[in-house]
Amino acid sequence: MAYADTRFATRRRALAATLAGQRIDAMLVTRMIHVRYYSGFSGSNGAMVISKDLSVSIATDGRYTTQIAEEVPDIEADIARNSAVSLLREIEGPRRIGFEADAVTVSQLEKLQEACGDDVTLVPVSGVIEDQRLVKDNVELERLTAVAGIAVDAFNELLAADQIAPGRRERDVAADLEYHMRTLGSERPSFDTIVASGPNSSRPHHGAGDRVLERGDLVTVDFGAHRAGFNSDMTRTVVVGEADDFSREIYEVVARAQRAGVDAARAGTALVDVDSVCRDIITEAGYGEYFVHSTGHGIGLEVHEAPSASTVGKGRLAENMTLTIEPGIYVPGRGGVRIEDTVIITQGSPRVITAGVSKELLVV
Repeated sequence: MAYADTRFATRRRALAATLAGQRIDAMLVTRMIHVRYYSGFSGSNGAMVISKDLSVSIATDGRYTTQIAEEVPDIEADIARNSAVSLLREIEGPRRIGFEADAVTVSQLEKLQEACGDDVTLVPVSGVIEDQRLVKDNVELERLTAVAGIAVDAFNELLAADQIAPGRRERDVAADLEYHMRTLGSERPSFDTIVASGPNSSRPHHGAGDRVLERGDLVTVDFGAHRAGFNSDMTRTVVVGEADDFSREIYEVVARAQRAGVDAARAGTALVDVDSVCRDIITEAGYGEYFVHSTGHGIGLEVHEAPSASTVGKGRLAENMTLTIEPGIYVPGRGGVRIEDTVIITQGSPRVITAGVSKELLVV
């Protein structure tokens, strides 16, 4: 526990330094993933105030009295129904208090302002915490690697049991895959599992419905596990029974683009360049109009977080960032292919943490 406490305190010190540079006296943290990021508390309700002088307060409601004491032993918690309001009422001015502008609604802001004294000013802050989360520490990388391993093993179990087969519904396949992830240690899926078969595979976020798999179908399976606050994300596309020329062609193009994207994902590379490496290959093959989303995103406490590899991606990759590489081709009425890996950026070649499932065209 001492090691974890040190890690959270280090994060709070980094935030405090940023606050001081922006002439903000303290930060009100209300997004629960950020409360967890700075304290280790995993409940569903709570708030923190982190001051530039490193003083910290935290609050939650009565459901979590025991849990917060166990998870955050270094900070005495206030127990109050409205955690953020309770913490603000304790602040004496004059103070400038930052709040998470991208997470607080208009009605919530009104309540927060009512809780402040006349000499306390609420200041909108955007992107500061998200930027701090970009580069992962060793514990985060270990947990991301472990949860990715759960998903990899689960998909391999699904294949070994021949559970992607003619006559089965998309939702049956999704349920079986989620069951395998659960039995291997996942607390829940990191997002709704996608099993998109036949013409449905041309819809990037189809879901998993009642369509029955048929011979010749392309089947795209996009899935992830969640454990200890961290998420995984990967996609594989298989063919049921036999692959026609169209399926083989678009699969080969996507596979080539995906390999190039992984190779390009190195420290110092511009995010827009990672996207263009994949997009150029698909465009040159004549399918550019059918690649309809960005190449990838970061993953950690959230399934989709910064950085973003897209046509408008900002910044460059740095060591210990995470990124998915997931180009795709989606031809309406015919079918689609997506192949996705999650990588950890290093000083050399990226480390692929979802590499345990083949990316060759699998006929099941």
